Amino acid sequence: QVQLVESGGGSVQAGGSLRLSCAVYGYVPRSMGWFRQAPGKEREGVADIDGNDSTGYADSVKGRFTISKDKSKTILYLQMNSLKPEDTAMYYCAASFRSTVSLAEYEYNYWGQGTQVTVSS
Repeated sequence: QVQLVESGGGSVQAGGSLRLSCAVYGYVPRSMGWFRQAPGKEREGVADIDGNDSTGYADSVKGRFTISKDKSKTILYLQMNSLKPEDTAMYYCAASFRSTVSLAEYEYNYWGQGTQVTVSS
């Protein structure tokens, strides 16, 4: 079993930064990702990192967001810079048993409860 607990969300003005964290309890997954869901919209993939520490990003966040893991691989981070109002959403971390992943939800086995990010203009 894997339990994921996100933290670090909050309210920030456009252009600001936040760093989200996701603590992993239990089995350490091979790959992980960040997803988000804005009100009235479907959940979308934001960034992923696989067992080889290769990363992938949605076009909307490339150059602004960075996904990383700590050395123990039990904490996942999402550094978000140059935030925009359209980044406002509930952010979820997800874990996968796969050694390589994309931003497809079906590839992930466990999900956190989410942390809210609100960006004001």
